[in-house]
Amino acid sequence: MIELFLVGIGMGNPAHVTTAAVEALQSADLILIPKKGANKADLVDLRTEICEKLLSPIPPIGYFNLPSRDLAEPDYLKRINDWHDAIASIWQDTIQTKRPNGGKIALMIWGDPSLYDSSIRIAERLKAENTAVKTHVIPGITAVQLLTAAHGITLNEIGGPVTFSTGRQLYETGWPEGCETLVVMLDGQTAFHTLDPDQFHIWWGAYLGMEQEILISGPLSTCSDAIKTQRSKARKNHGWIMDTYLLRKNKTSY
Repeated sequence: MIELFLVGIGMGNPAHVTTAAVEALQSADLILIPKKGANKADLVDLRTEICEKLLSPIPPIGYFNLPSRDLAEPDYLKRINDWHDAIASIWQDTIQTKRPNGGKIALMIWGDPSLYDSSIRIAERLKAENTAVKTHVIPGITAVQLLTAAHGITLNEIGGPVTFSTGRQLYETGWPEGCETLVVMLDGQTAFHTLDPDQFHIWWGAYLGMEQEILISGPLSTCSDAIKTQRSKARKNHGWIMDTYLLRKNKTSY
């Protein structure tokens, strides 16, 4: 029997890991940590640091190389599904090698496993191949919570709705009809530049909750270039970047 624990750990700050997450990690027979290449070695170090600071003793750790997406595949959904299949296969092989008799297996997931993360879908692939797999999801602090806290703002207007989307969707389809507040995640192309800058206010943050946290907010017309510059510089310096932002229409634009 394999008990797979998908443990939300926030954005990398050990102080933001919940008691439930610590308990799940501490009770694991094996903690799996992905390697994403030399440019993202910091992400491995952050997961290891969480183990070192919060766990005693540290359970066995199994490292695995995360496969890359096939960028030559033009169909976006097929590209992602093929990638998830490959990850599921590596999870299965690593577990079989490190814990052939099963047990409690934990994976540390950035933010929360339910918000723009594919770990739950990948786990479903394991369950489809092996009925002796049970999945447990431990929620974590999301980038959205850290963003609003860092800027000292509410996520929604009074009684107002909030829309969550991706940079890809914003770039391809524009501002959602009837939307008042939009949270944008997974935006590698700063898709906000496609909007009329005079109509929006933006709250942007990178490396949220970490020592290198960067925050910029204000009218999109005055912040757009600054965000692009800071984002490019930070990615060059660190080799990776995690950022998200909230956009809200100006009252005069309603």
